This record gives sequence, structure tokens and C-alpha cells, in this order.
Amino acid sequence: MTQQIPSTEPELTGVRNFRDVGGLPTVDGRRVRYGVLFRSGHLAHATQEDAAFLSSLGLHTVFDFRNAADQKLEGPDVELPGVRNVNLPLSDPADGAEFWRMVRDGDLEQLRSILADGKAADRMISSYRLTITTRTAEHSQVLHALAEDSVPALMHCAAGKDRAGLSVAVTLLALGVERDAIFDDYLKSNAKHRRYKVHRNGSSASAYSPEVMELLSPLFDAREEYLAAAFETVEETWGGVEPYLEQALGLTPEVRERLRERLLD
Repeated sequence: MTQQIPSTEPELTGVRNFRDVGGLPTVDGRRVRYGVLFRSGHLAHATQEDAAFLSSLGLHTVFDFRNAADQKLEGPDVELPGVRNVNLPLSDPADGAEFWRMVRDGDLEQLRSILADGKAADRMISSYRLTITTRTAEHSQVLHALAEDSVPALMHCAAGKDRAGLSVAVTLLALGVERDAIFDDYLKSNAKHRRYKVHRNGSSASAYSPEVMELLSPLFDAREEYLAAAFETVEETWGGVEPYLEQALGLTPEVRERLRERLLD
């Protein structure tokens, strides 16, 4: 049974950036089904009420794209009864433990040297490109799992915008979702109530000074240029979406059709 369009987006207390990807249009006039593909930030801080809501979704699989450094920092996901958890670390756009040390402890001079003058955005663009070229096996695993039995599914990383954002975008490409709609969904991560809460060590006002937050901002933004760089990498490396899906991700026409049957109305 097709789930009805939700009237309001749930307000979760301990989970950031949650949303249903349903409703997005495909180029051939279909739409992503509601209630089969969700995305969010990590589930480590989910409250009992959050967990109850997530359990009500009938999830089959939670894909956790965090690495060991993320999990050490935030903790493991809460356990949802009857849900399969698949930890599939993707390259961290921010280089894991080294990145979090910089975010939490870096002084102004260090942050300036590493992030100023466009270097933060360049770092993100490079990481998106690298994730596309080096994580084909992981993206293939996710898509094949969705085509077989893993829906409804929730994809998440730490903030729910980069690794989860790319994995959702790749899934939407395989479903034939309109490119503009993929960008629109990705950019929703910029909404104030969805953004990752940056934590800095130290109680002084300088730890969260406007300049410090401005330097860090590109790392926590969802920017069109980041996702565009990923799509450009697909074109440059494989010559287009179709050869990327077929050659890099091993999606046969039969697998793609099963994927569409499970995820599209």
C-alpha cells in the first residue's frame, strides 16, 4: 500500500535533518513513493519519542555511513527493534578525527590557515569528487540492497548532508529523478532546524566568534556547487549517468527495474 503524503514534517528532538524523500518527480512522470526512503543525521541522540516515531515507519534497514571517528564522537545509533543496521563507512568529507579536532579545538589562526580564502569550500568539493570515484562499491551495495529487500530504508551519516546526501543523490539518479529535484532535496539540509549543531571546546566568546563560525560555515553548508562537482565527476570519469550506473555500480536493467518498482509510484 502506498503511504499517504505526510501533512507535516515530524519534529524530532535528538535527530537532525530527518525527512522523507518521497514525492520527487522522475523524468518519465513518476514520483518517489512516500514511506520507502528517508534520510537524516545520526541517530545516536534520539530520544524515546524519536525512537518510537522511527519505529513506526516500518524500517527494514538503516544505512549508517559514519566512520569510527564519528561513532566515537557521537556514540552508536539507538537500537530500533527489528531493524537491520548496516554500517558502511564512506570517506568523510572532513577527514574524520583530524577534522573534528580542528572544528572543536582549532584556534582562529589555525582555522584561517586551513579554511580561509575559499579553502574550506575547495576541501568540500574535493571530498565530494573523491567520494564519487572511490566509493563505487559502497554505493553499488546500497542500490543492490534497496532493489532486493531493504526498503523502507533510512540513510544517515553525522549531519545527514554529505555522505548521506551523496548516497541519496546517487539513488535518485538511478531512479531517474529530475536533476533539479535532486538539488532541491539536497539543499533542504540548509534549513536552520536541520543544520548540524557545531560544538566548540572552550567557554570563551571567542570560541564561537562570528569569524570562527564564518570560517567553519562552508563545512556545514549544503551548497549547490558541492553536489554539482559530484555530478561533473560522473560525467568526466564515465561519460554520463548511464555508464556510471552500469559500469561503476554494476546496475543491470533488471536491477534498476526492481529498484524502480520498490521506490516509485
